[in-house]
Amino acid sequence: MAEIRPFRAYRPSLEYVERIAALPYDVYNRDEARVVVQQNPYSFLAIDRAETQFAPGTDIYAPQVYEKARDMIQEQIAQGRFVQEEKPCYYLYEQTMGERSQTGIVACASIDDYNNNLIKKHELTRADKELDRINHVDVCNMQTGPIFLAYRAKDSLRELIAEAKNAPALYDFVSDDGIRHRVWVVDEEEKIARIHEIFGTITAIYIADGHHRCASALKVGQKRRAQYPDYTGEEEFNFFLSVLFPDEELRIMDYNRVIRDLNGMTAQEFLEKVSVYFDVTEKGTDAYRPERKGCFGMFLEGTWYCLTAKPEIVKDDPVAGLDVSILQDYLLAPILGIHDPKTDTRIDFAGGIRGLKELERRVNTDMKVAFAMHPTSIQELFDVADASKLMPPKSTWFEPKLRSGLFLHDLS
Repeated sequence: MAEIRPFRAYRPSLEYVERIAALPYDVYNRDEARVVVQQNPYSFLAIDRAETQFAPGTDIYAPQVYEKARDMIQEQIAQGRFVQEEKPCYYLYEQTMGERSQTGIVACASIDDYNNNLIKKHELTRADKELDRINHVDVCNMQTGPIFLAYRAKDSLRELIAEAKNAPALYDFVSDDGIRHRVWVVDEEEKIARIHEIFGTITAIYIADGHHRCASALKVGQKRRAQYPDYTGEEEFNFFLSVLFPDEELRIMDYNRVIRDLNGMTAQEFLEKVSVYFDVTEKGTDAYRPERKGCFGMFLEGTWYCLTAKPEIVKDDPVAGLDVSILQDYLLAPILGIHDPKTDTRIDFAGGIRGLKELERRVNTDMKVAFAMHPTSIQELFDVADASKLMPPKSTWFEPKLRSGLFLHDLS
């Protein structure tokens, strides 16, 4: 059963929270991160991407970069910009994007639950990206970016969350991208015990976003266990910072594909080959968003098309049946020659938050054809993880993104 426990967060003081809260470190490239930090030196991105404090060209993985991040955290605490809770608490973190809200419970999850697959993954991780966060967490002695977890909604938690949100929010602000963020502290012993008890009945939790941070938390914990062989399992390094959301509130957006060329074919030759496995319907010049699973939007030479997968290529397998797999297995690989989307430079990806106009822009500038995807569902994610399988790259795009810097987990 899941061990989801309260913790003594370091969190921003009220007057600094809006300036400190930042999008995750991996949303930005090096140049973008530098611009954000120059515009707002208080942004937590300055700590998560501490190379912004050095001259351009500095090795972002150099030891002094991680040491600078550690020093900046300690400086912020010393100056009172972060305060630590007096006792272990849970927190509620609500994000509102347009008409939709999602509320997660901020807590610490067990590295053993992750290692034993009670906390389930659906993506592979890369060793270089893991090592970066291992070094960041280990040197800082803090987990600074929460892992985005999902669970199947439970009435008991839904009712408890609704009751706790009747109290005034600790934080309430709107970030530059229009997302409203509200946070409540759950510090009543009865509610703390009840949340812990309910999560203790849950047999599966799923990583929605943050696979590299999760894998890194495990490896830092294992490293500390080796350093302290008499550990009890209660030490903070046995747990990692998380926000747990009910599946019914989550929204996965489309994760779209743009391709640089037609693999030596004319547009007509390409359409003829596509029609072997897909029914092709011309949609005109207005952007077409696929309305259901098994349908794809395609933008080619100024025209939008609907591609509908023929029944013989639709699979029951949780991975092979994903739309991203169908497109890859029956179009991108056999027709366009893109066999490894992780490494092929002819393909790029555009998160659904950018909209279909971004696909048109790319095709009209540096690409030849774009594919608009129907979003992967949260149930499909659960099915893949339950089968201990892995999704293809760039299958899910979650919005809104969790903010870093709102909660820090001290490993001491």
